[in-house]
Amino acid sequence: MNAEKIKKELIMQKNSKFKGNIYHYSQVNFAYNSNKIEGSHLTEDETEEIFSTDSFIPKNGEAIKIDDLIEMKNHFKLFDYTLSIIDEELSKEIMLKMNLILKKGTSDEENPRYNVGGFKIIPNKIGLINEVDTTSPMDVSHDLDVLLEEYHKIKKVNIEDIIEFHYRFERIHPFGDGNGRVGRMIMFKECLKNNIMPFIILDRDKAYYMRGLKNYKTDKMFLIDTIKHEQDLYENVAQEMLDFKIEEVN
Repeated sequence: MNAEKIKKELIMQKNSKFKGNIYHYSQVNFAYNSNKIEGSHLTEDETEEIFSTDSFIPKNGEAIKIDDLIEMKNHFKLFDYTLSIIDEELSKEIMLKMNLILKKGTSDEENPRYNVGGFKIIPNKIGLINEVDTTSPMDVSHDLDVLLEEYHKIKKVNIEDIIEFHYRFERIHPFGDGNGRVGRMIMFKECLKNNIMPFIILDRDKAYYMRGLKNYKTDKMFLIDTIKHEQDLYENVAQEMLDFKIEEVN
């Protein structure tokens, strides 16, 4: 399956509001899994219901956090935004816009410590056990400039380059919140921009993904193999859904 065909179909199906195919699948699965990795309590069925009908009925009377609902809807908007700028050169401005879209209307937006739509102003760490240090707030803009400059020098970007970028982006951890979801969306964008099979990191593979990031400096292949597995899964779905031809009507 050609990644270029996937990109064209995603954009076309988004613009035509076509349901039940690769755009619909990508929206629901990306939003569900990426938010679930970060602690969302919404189920996959509830995510699809929200995407399809803009409403849902909680299962078993379970209370749902308002932020979970808002961030799920915002993730749909983030995916659409990404498709609208898919071929643009990645920049800090795009990263900031992605964070703003994802976090807009949440309780974090009301808290100046999170600086939603801007870079972090309070130091943060990755993980609560075996903490990983990240870039200090005063160095975020500079470190992203260096990362982007080195990335844009690559003449032909491959999947390993995108994974390397993701690892370094997550180590910078530029935002008060939303780093993982923005980082995974950037990978999706850059795959399609460079005609590379995109992927969605599934929540069921979260442990492998997190381990891959944690141990990347000493063993890059663990994260690379995990992501290539996710590529294979996405390609299989795309192959099944996009195996059609439309006859032109004269």
